[in-house]
Parts: sequence; C-alpha cells; structure tokens
Amino acid sequence: MYHSNSIIYTCLSLIVLSLSTAVLAESNNPPSQQPSSNSTGFKESAAETKLRLGHGDPVAGKAKAGMCTSCHGEDGNSADSKTPKLAGQYGLYIEKQVHNYQTGLLSHQLMGTMAAMVSDADLPDIAAYFASQPMMKGERPSNNAIGKNLFENNDLPRMMVRCKNCHGDTGRGLHPGNPIFPVIGGQHKEFLLKQLLQFKEGVRNNSPGGVMNTTVHRLTDAELEALADYTSGL
Repeated sequence: MYHSNSIIYTCLSLIVLSLSTAVLAESNNPPSQQPSSNSTGFKESAAETKLRLGHGDPVAGKAKAGMCTSCHGEDGNSADSKTPKLAGQYGLYIEKQVHNYQTGLLSHQLMGTMAAMVSDADLPDIAAYFASQPMMKGERPSNNAIGKNLFENNDLPRMMVRCKNCHGDTGRGLHPGNPIFPVIGGQHKEFLLKQLLQFKEGVRNNSPGGVMNTTVHRLTDAELEALADYTSGL
C-alpha cells in the first residue's frame, strides 16, 4: 500500500513528527492539569470534565444509549474484547467515529447499521454519557518491554514517533480539549491489535492526515502485538 521511495517515507514521517510536536505544544500544561482516570488516582477539574464530555448532556444520553450498552456495556466497559471500551473516551471522538460509520469511512456490518439509527440530535448526548463514566483501565499492568519501548520512546532510525506523543503518558490523552487522538490506555488488547493491523494494512484510514498509517507501517506484526499488550495494561 505504500511507495518504496525512501524520500516519500521520510517526508511522511516528518509530517508525523511535526504533528505530534504541535499537539504537545498545544497541550503543554503542568502535570496537575493533565487528563486522567479516577481509577489511577488523578483528578480532572470541572472544566476539564466538561471538555471531555463534548457538546452533549450525559444525563439525557443515558436514556438514549440503550442500543449501545448491549455491546459496549452499561458503564462503557464492554465484556467482549473485540468491542471497544467507551468509558471515559472523549465525547467528540465518539461522535467522530459514529459519523465515520455513517458515511462509510469506517466499515463494520453491525456498527454501520447501529450508527445509521442514531440521529444528529441524540449522538452528542450518547457520546457525553460514555465520556462521563470512570475512565477505562487495564485489568493487569503489562511488563512487555518491547511494547513499552515503542509507547515511550521515539525510533529515529525508522522515523517513528512514540505513542505517548499523541496519546499521553498513560494513554489517556493529552488534554480533554484536544480529542483528536483517543484514549487508548486500558483498552482491550484484541481490539487495539486489530486496529493497529488495519492501519498498517491500509484497511482503516480515518486518523488525522493518515498519521496512524504512517506511524505503524514499519512495525512488524509482533511489535504491534507487543504494543497492544502494553497499552491494554495501562
């Protein structure tokens, strides 16, 4: 799916580096202001929580989310490892994903059908409801050294940017007001791995500027599995 020309690879990678740097610059808050999970001991201010919710009403969303909770769980923590957790996910990110299913940018038989049933008026409320839940958390910490290295460190020889540049130190995002890059810390390993493989193969192409496709295309399948294992334990 990718050209073999090394100049193109380098240019794309530099774009990723620039984008990640810009995100960090926009989110250059002191540690006490970083977004966080109740389960990890961090606390969000009321203003940060409002930003995480997006534009919707979580109370109204609870009553509207019935068709979603059967798969994603009452509190946004799905029991099926193939189905993503939504607990504490950015409201605006959830909205974006549903819109992508509605337009066909993302393809999934069940989600495509369910997304088509959600109105533009109800979607912000449903997204806010899941965003208001205590943030997802891994069932067990992972000691996967390969995954940790990929998450925490740049790989300059391969022109790859560390995951935490965009997803935050613990995979819980950089700032609630910047929902471009989702919460991934504590997400199901199986779901994470499938998404990484789809980005690598070009099956999924809905990240901003194709940043995910560019970032993971040089990783081996074994490295992607290690990364999913580590991230799921955060």
